[in-house]
Amino acid sequence: MRRTRTVLLCIAGLVAATLPAGAGAGAGAAAAAAPQACVRTPGPAQGQAGEVLGVAERAKRELGLNSLILRVSEDGKELVTAALGESVTGVPADPAMHFRSGSVAIAYMTTVLLQLADEGRASLDDPLSRWLPDAPHAEEITLRQLGSSTSGLHDYVTDPKFLAELEAAPFRHWTPAEVIGIAAAHPLWYEPGTGFSYSHANFQLLGAALEKISGVSLERLLEERVMEPLGLGQTANGATPEIPVPALHSFTSERGIYEESSYWNPSWTTAPGAVLTTDICDLERSARAIGTGELLSAEAFRTQLNPGTVGLGTPTGGCPATVCLKNTEAAHFGFGVIVVNGWIEQNPSFSGYAAIQAYLPAEKLAIAVSATKGPKTPEGNQAEVVAERIAALLAPDHPLKAKRPS
Repeated sequence: MRRTRTVLLCIAGLVAATLPAGAGAGAGAAAAAAPQACVRTPGPAQGQAGEVLGVAERAKRELGLNSLILRVSEDGKELVTAALGESVTGVPADPAMHFRSGSVAIAYMTTVLLQLADEGRASLDDPLSRWLPDAPHAEEITLRQLGSSTSGLHDYVTDPKFLAELEAAPFRHWTPAEVIGIAAAHPLWYEPGTGFSYSHANFQLLGAALEKISGVSLERLLEERVMEPLGLGQTANGATPEIPVPALHSFTSERGIYEESSYWNPSWTTAPGAVLTTDICDLERSARAIGTGELLSAEAFRTQLNPGTVGLGTPTGGCPATVCLKNTEAAHFGFGVIVVNGWIEQNPSFSGYAAIQAYLPAEKLAIAVSATKGPKTPEGNQAEVVAERIAALLAPDHPLKAKRPS
């Protein structure tokens, strides 16, 4: 099998709906209220913007990327927005193109759970059995443990049978029951809450729990509580593998040949209602919002940055170091986010798509990158590599590169 490990949280060691159109008479009012298209920074890039663009151009060339789209801001002000390479042959990449944002939705789901907990509608320490009594290990696992990936549930994307079936039929639709069943067929890695091991099953279950707690579909919940308040007008759930136009096309060699993977079915990646596409402007806005706790109380934001994971992940006889990844103060998994040397990030990577959103509160610096692979692109999330190089340029005292948990 050529596929290595396919993960949404590619943490190199550790680990919106449309904007309201607004009321108004006539086409002019409707047009004025519509979200602006994401566009390149006008004119030749100079100063720091030119340096960032130079880093991106070198990285695209050295990594053999098919396309590279990025947006960087300082204190909420655009530094540079750019698109390099091609989506498909003869079609230049463009900042307005939509791509899959994968695990970014995990940060949104945990944000919503923290909101609901603040409202007294649930407790982070509720057993899963309160909301999903038929879920595996429902009496043992809490909502906090789902969001922090400390439940001990196996990650179905590491199951050889699942990987073989995914490789054989990448257009297949997977249901939550199917993928959760694969995870549940394995024993827990450890007693819930005593270790750390990333598992996609946690977030399949968390999505279902959020619907039970709120009485609202996950799609609507994310729209009302995340995308609309933040103005993420180009971010939306997809009920099918379709990507809104203009679409950034992806390619991969996962199955042993270099082939297009744009419309491989992403149903397995996370909970239905949270299978999102976005554009680079929304991804940069998302980085700032998640990285500042804009949608959360101060206490809830502290929980998002460290829900008790720091210090967990020590390998044991029953959980090897490749699974129970060490969480440290410098590099740890938070509550649906990754914290690396002060940066707060998410880093989706699957089926030929790779991206990262990262925010450094100390410098009020946001970096958003999306990348697609060429035939000779190295394995791994190359959007991360590009972001690390940009961070080294703009914030050399806060390296984005670190051993992370995934």
